[in-house]
Amino acid sequence: MENERVGIIDIGSNSVRLVVYERIGAKSYRVIDESKQAARLSAAIAPDGSIADRDIGRLAAILNDFRMLCRVHGASTVRAVATAAIRNATNGRYAAEQLRLRTGMRVEIVSGEEEARLGFVGVMNAMDIADGYLIDIGGGSTEISLFRGRTLVRSVSFPFGAVNTAKAYTDGGTIGREEAKRLRDTVSAFAKGEGWLQSGPGLPLVGLGGTIRSLCKIDQSMKKYAFSQTHRYEMSPSDLDRLAGWLPSLTAKEREKVEGLSRNRADIIVPGLIILHTLFLHLRAGRCIVSGAGLRDGVFYETVFPGEPIRSDVLADSAHNLLAQHPAVSPAHAAQVSRFAVRLFDDLSLGETFGPRARGLLQAAALLYRIGVTVHFYDYHLHTFYLLVHSRLDGLTHREAVLCALIASFRSKSRSRAAMAPYKELLADSDSDLVYRLGSLLQLAVALDRSETQPIADIRASVRGQELLLDWSSRHDPAIELNEIERISGDFKKGWGLRLKPNRSAAST
Repeated sequence: MENERVGIIDIGSNSVRLVVYERIGAKSYRVIDESKQAARLSAAIAPDGSIADRDIGRLAAILNDFRMLCRVHGASTVRAVATAAIRNATNGRYAAEQLRLRTGMRVEIVSGEEEARLGFVGVMNAMDIADGYLIDIGGGSTEISLFRGRTLVRSVSFPFGAVNTAKAYTDGGTIGREEAKRLRDTVSAFAKGEGWLQSGPGLPLVGLGGTIRSLCKIDQSMKKYAFSQTHRYEMSPSDLDRLAGWLPSLTAKEREKVEGLSRNRADIIVPGLIILHTLFLHLRAGRCIVSGAGLRDGVFYETVFPGEPIRSDVLADSAHNLLAQHPAVSPAHAAQVSRFAVRLFDDLSLGETFGPRARGLLQAAALLYRIGVTVHFYDYHLHTFYLLVHSRLDGLTHREAVLCALIASFRSKSRSRAAMAPYKELLADSDSDLVYRLGSLLQLAVALDRSETQPIADIRASVRGQELLLDWSSRHDPAIELNEIERISGDFKKGWGLRLKPNRSAAST
């Protein structure tokens, strides 16, 4: 079904979250609402391992609120999945049945292995990393997976998370040295029982969940980081060492004032950090990469796209997904501009100059260069830049996301220099030349379909002396396109030092 809405509810050990997605067409989607309620189910587990009726009632009230939100948004499908707290409770099945009776909603209790797999599906659709480890630190469990060639190899679920370890090892969130050491020893003992966890030294550790996102925000705040997103943020071993040496030294009250850390996580962030840091060292990982996608995304993909839950080209799919959310842009025009931009890139062998990933940046920028029209036609390139740096374009690092936005919105060198300034710490010195040249190339690709009627069937480009020769064949008269090429020729020469010379091919009709 196209344009359906789906609600996904994740009943975690620390919080209960709802995300409402809207499917747009055959393969695209967007998030239209999100809600979160604190639950702390792991902390509410009784000594006999059960969940009390009052906590089941509290959870039922949250689910009924979320069901109402789903109804308001017209969600035709609602799935609720429960992880460690209910999975490990001695009366977990009873709790799930009571929730069904009190809400009319079936709660799926997922195993630790299934939780890891669903998280993997979510992450793989949001990143183009081929090999690495994946860690999900929840409130009551921690899942670690190894993936190779974007395929899940092995996973394990450990029975400790940020909430149940805070209950066991801290005094209201404040942890002493001895308790911190005992927690590290516990985590290490579990890790040593899984020999495969040390089979990939140097691989990245991709982290998802509230602990990793909170640590990311703290680190970004400390560095006064210019880019606003947490997804795809990277922390080095020294970054984690610094956080592991500082945060445990603060009391829970003092941590409430730490910039980037929400107050309701101040008492559980340190146990989560100790788990992350201990496992990071044990894995001998090269770096830690934050994922903004996870379990809920995996459940959504498997619900709405059951035949293809993991997508093969993350960046291309993400760019087309974003384009589908801007119907003011002609898909045929965007496809034509993207096709010509890539053809120019290949004919001029720019992969040798800027590297193979630059081709993907140009292709995505060409698809999305006009989405700013959705905000306002005038100065739409400025709106395009804003939309791209504040939209999650999956498959790109933060540096690449900024470069893609700069290429898509390129107008002149002076304007690009001004747009680059806030992000100078993310960019290399050579990036300015990449933006100027690929931005100019994109403007040429746009000119080749100025009428948005695709009159030019094909092009070939080559350099002869101080000229860029454009051989073209047409379906119908490209007079508007030829006039536009003439109009931009001066600016193109400034960027490339080449005169544009379009030549009609004998194959034209």
